[in-house]
Amino acid sequence: MSSAPPAEPWRERLHADCSRCFALCCVAPAFARSSDFAIDKPAGTACPNLQGDFRCGIHTGLRERGFAGCTVFDCFGAGQQVAQVTFGGRDWRAEPATARDMFASFAVMRHLHELLYYLHEAVSLRPGQALGADLARVLAQTAQLTLGTPAELAALDVDARRREAADLLRQTSAAVRGRAGRLGPDRSGAELLGADLRAADLRRASLRGTYLLGADLRGADLRGADLLGADLRGADLRGADLTGCLYLLQSQLDAARGDLGTLLPPTLTRPAHWPATHTATGDAVSPARPSRARPRRR
Repeated sequence: MSSAPPAEPWRERLHADCSRCFALCCVAPAFARSSDFAIDKPAGTACPNLQGDFRCGIHTGLRERGFAGCTVFDCFGAGQQVAQVTFGGRDWRAEPATARDMFASFAVMRHLHELLYYLHEAVSLRPGQALGADLARVLAQTAQLTLGTPAELAALDVDARRREAADLLRQTSAAVRGRAGRLGPDRSGAELLGADLRAADLRRASLRGTYLLGADLRGADLRGADLLGADLRGADLRGADLTGCLYLLQSQLDAARGDLGTLLPPTLTRPAHWPATHTATGDAVSPARPSRARPRRR
C-alpha cells in the first residue's frame, strides 16, 4: 500500500503549532454569538474556555458545545511566528504590557501568512516562467514583511499587499485551469446559498469568493476548480470530486460536510467529523443553515 507523499517544507512552516503560541487566536479576535460561536467575545478578551496553560478547556467537544467556528479557524502558523519571533517568546500574561501590540501583530501576521500559503501554492503550480518569477518576487517580499517589528507590522498596508497578490493568484488560476482544458463557468462571488448543485459539472470553474453556504454539491465534479475564498460552511460535498482544486484550504473542508466518497487533493485530510462511510447521495436533504456572516473577499 502506497503512503501519502511528505508535505512540502512550506506547508509545514505555515501550519499552526499551538504548543509554540500563547493562544492568540483565543484572545485577539472578536466573535459573535451565532451558529459558529455559542457566546459573544470582544477582541482582546480571553475566551472563558481558555485555561491557565493556554489550552482550551473544551477542545475535544468544541462542536458539541457550540464552538464550531474554533474548529475551522486557521492562523497559517502566524501564532507561533508572533509569539516566538516577533516577541521573542514573551508571554502576554506574564508581560501584560505586550498584550495590545501582540494581538495587533497577530491580526496582521495572519493575513501575511495566508498570502504566503496561497503564493507558495501558486508557485508550485508552475504557471509559466514570467508569472512564476512575479510570484516568487512577491512571495519573497511578503516573507520579509513577516520579520517586521510590531511597529512595522502596525504600519503595513495589508490590503495593498493582498491586491497585488490577488492579481497574480488570479492569473495563475486562469493559466493552470486553461492548460488542463476548456475553462469552466465563472461564478466568482456568486450567492449560491443552499443552491441545488447535485452532480453539477464545475470542472475548472472559478468559484473564487462564492457563497456556497449549505449548498448541495453531492456528486458534483469540481476537478480543477478555483475555490479561493469560497464559503463552504455547511455545504454537502458527499460524493463530490475535489481532486486538483486550486487554493482549497483544510479549513474550508472542515467547515463542510462530506463522506468517504468525497475525493480530495492528496495534500488535504478528510475531516474527523465526516462519517467514515460512503453515504447515498441521491435523495434530497435539507441543507444546513449556518450563519450568514460573510468572510472577507479576496
